[in-house]
Amino acid sequence: MAVIHRTTMSPGKLELLAGWLPLRPWYRGGSGGPQLSKAGGFRLDDPEGEVGIEFMVVTDAAGDDPVTYLVPLTYRGAPLKGAEDGLIGTSEHGVLGRRWIYDGAHDPVLVERLLALLAGRTTAQDQNENDTPDPTVEVPAEGAGVPAGPTGPGTVTDTAESSLVTVGPMMEEGPVSTLTVCRVLRPAPAGDGAGRRVLAGWSAPDGTRRHGLFAHLAVSED
Repeated sequence: MAVIHRTTMSPGKLELLAGWLPLRPWYRGGSGGPQLSKAGGFRLDDPEGEVGIEFMVVTDAAGDDPVTYLVPLTYRGAPLKGAEDGLIGTSEHGVLGRRWIYDGAHDPVLVERLLALLAGRTTAQDQNENDTPDPTVEVPAEGAGVPAGPTGPGTVTDTAESSLVTVGPMMEEGPVSTLTVCRVLRPAPAGDGAGRRVLAGWSAPDGTRRHGLFAHLAVSED
């Protein structure tokens, strides 16, 4: 079970994201830099207790219309070898010391736990409370099955809307699937779409609640 510490981080998460987001191909803001606020999200537990996993939702008010982004984050006590392209930055945690913060699409632990969530093998946790499931996160049990472990991220391809992560067996032949992490969030009905998917909520700038697609899995038929 992940433990949420009530402490400081320097620089803070939003400060790190303000420098990182404008470099993403899915960023919609203007030239003046983002104006970010936290809008929601949830957490997943690492069974080994080593990696913090957070699906963070932020809203950028810099443009003509606010845009809401999903940024899955992992927090590690040491650099993750081979994931240099996914490093967002480092921060000094008031309890745990220096933390390396990664875009979770590049982190095999987050990818594996997201697949476990899609398969119904784990439960989304509240973003701000210890040992508290988040019942607002929906995972419809529809569509093809989820690849069994061991799995790991292969290539990560950013588009104008999403990050596409190839997943599949790491040590043997088998089907390769595509895990889509939605980056630009939009409201959608809970039943919108088919297949294995994660739907969750966030707060709009006016305080109203929104709900939409966070991630989905397309399993290869080959």
